[in-house]
Amino acid sequence: MLDRIQSGYDVVVVGGGPAGMGAALGARDSGAGRVLILDREPEPGGILMQCIHSGFGLHYFKQELTGPEYAERFLTKVLEQDVDIACGCYVSGIAIDSDGSKRVRIMSERQGLVSVETRSVVMSMGCRERTRGAIRIPGTRPSGVLTAGLAQKLVNMRGYLPGKRVVILGSGDIGLIMARRLIIEGCEVIGVFEIMPYSNGLTRNVVQCLNDFSIPLHLSTTVTEIHGRDRVERVTVAPVDEKQVAYSERAWDVPCDTLMMSVGLIPENELSHGLGIQLDTITGGPRVSSTLETSMPGVFACGNVLHVHDVVDYVTRESLLAGRFAGEWSQGIRRPQDNIRLVAGDNVRYCVPHSLSPEREHTLYMRCKSAMKPCVIRVGNVLEKKLRFVVPAEMIMLKLKPDILERFQGDALRVDLVAAEEVDGESFDD
Repeated sequence: MLDRIQSGYDVVVVGGGPAGMGAALGARDSGAGRVLILDREPEPGGILMQCIHSGFGLHYFKQELTGPEYAERFLTKVLEQDVDIACGCYVSGIAIDSDGSKRVRIMSERQGLVSVETRSVVMSMGCRERTRGAIRIPGTRPSGVLTAGLAQKLVNMRGYLPGKRVVILGSGDIGLIMARRLIIEGCEVIGVFEIMPYSNGLTRNVVQCLNDFSIPLHLSTTVTEIHGRDRVERVTVAPVDEKQVAYSERAWDVPCDTLMMSVGLIPENELSHGLGIQLDTITGGPRVSSTLETSMPGVFACGNVLHVHDVVDYVTRESLLAGRFAGEWSQGIRRPQDNIRLVAGDNVRYCVPHSLSPEREHTLYMRCKSAMKPCVIRVGNVLEKKLRFVVPAEMIMLKLKPDILERFQGDALRVDLVAAEEVDGESFDD
């Protein structure tokens, strides 16, 4: 890795996970000269390094890889492209000069405080887990309460078991995968308790990690209290109504020594706040144009810092695009301004990007608010696509070709998810 950070770069990428490495490759492919990846960990790779299970790369490489294997393939490509990588670095802020140039302030283990000038920045800092404090579970504060990501790091990278009798709150993908992992390591996983009426993890993970190991999934149920002084002794769980209010009279206690939480992810956008970048209130990430540029010119965003993904292959595709446009920006290439605003309509929670241009093909990423099958994605009056089903846990992708957008008249394009039977005169094909 890099011994000394230079004073100037064409593109600086903040974050060395799959999004950061993809963005760096995209920048180099677009013709950018000097590209720097900054990461706070001792080595690049991000969360992939602790994901030793398989299931990565099926879309991008057409192979099933473990997390470290997926990361290694991209790290090899990054090094072959002469991208500088500086680990053990914390980005404390980004300053924008009057002429539009940017200075990234870095705290480095080797160099101390460093300021790097760059033409463009790609933010790919990823996300963090929600903790007990974020969801305000009452009770005592014993040991044995931890997030699923921390448990994964302890087991897979440190060789420690977090406990022997485990309750899991939330059905995010990391929690589901860790349920299986703990069973394999000899722990007892009593059950997964999810406050929503549906799982928040991929269907394949529910099947492979819970059903295949006979781990019960309790929907519309949550933990209402934690008991224990030095160590968790038990938790109280209760069913909830449609407004997620617990039925306290139907609660029961579950003896356990560990409560593992998989209750959602929050994009790491402290740098975005510092720059005054406009954020999407639904995704928690920046609002971006079709080039993945934020409201701050020359600053781009991709990966989980933009919106939480469920498949790393999609992160890679998105980050290659962000890096490409950041690289073009560093060379003075400016794309035409977007002239179509994307609007989330019926049963659509959000859409990314937030605006479009008819000059090129786009990939839209979206999530539904509630499950529906069969259904149709309706994009204004220019496109309809049939789907067998949609669920909130699984991202929906839709490609829009330029000829489709050229037919659109107006400045706001609405995207709706409607039941298939509402589409008159059309039959649904599996």
